[in-house]
Amino acid sequence: MVVGIVILVIVIVIAVWLVGAYNGFVTLRNKCEEAFSAMDVSLKKRYDLIPNYVETVKGYAKHESETLEKVISARNAAMNSTTQEQRIANENILSGTLKSLFAVSEAYPDLKANQNFLQLQDQLQRIEEEIAGSRRYYNGVVNKFNTKTEMFPGNLIAGMFGFKRKPLYEVNDQAERENVKVSF
Repeated sequence: MVVGIVILVIVIVIAVWLVGAYNGFVTLRNKCEEAFSAMDVSLKKRYDLIPNYVETVKGYAKHESETLEKVISARNAAMNSTTQEQRIANENILSGTLKSLFAVSEAYPDLKANQNFLQLQDQLQRIEEEIAGSRRYYNGVVNKFNTKTEMFPGNLIAGMFGFKRKPLYEVNDQAERENVKVSF
């Protein structure tokens, strides 16, 4: 009788632990999805703003069409990404092309004096700051999830229930890691 009670208590403790561990994974997975969705909202704002920004620059910098086409192409690729991994890679490319567009705008004094351009540039910079903050939050939540997925005994639960590592937003392009060259 006592042995049966001890076995029952052990089974109940293990069951409660399994439920708690599983629920912890579900909570972190949902936080990862929520963080990605919050970032997605900022990315959508940027997608909507880029065509206006490009059109404004296009009016002043007609011979910079290659740069403008790269920005639009990168925007379209990022918008049409189907997986998180694709989205992360395409967003990194888009960020790089936007930097080149900012550099083009510096070469045109008339453009820098245009009020509409300045407002668009200000909005785009604020959105970029929102995106950076969203990426930090997303990476923090994903880091917790990935750590729990890999550490014992969480890795056993993750394996049993199919929880897999999630990708981090990180700079993959070596050119983006370089310091910006400023010359006068």
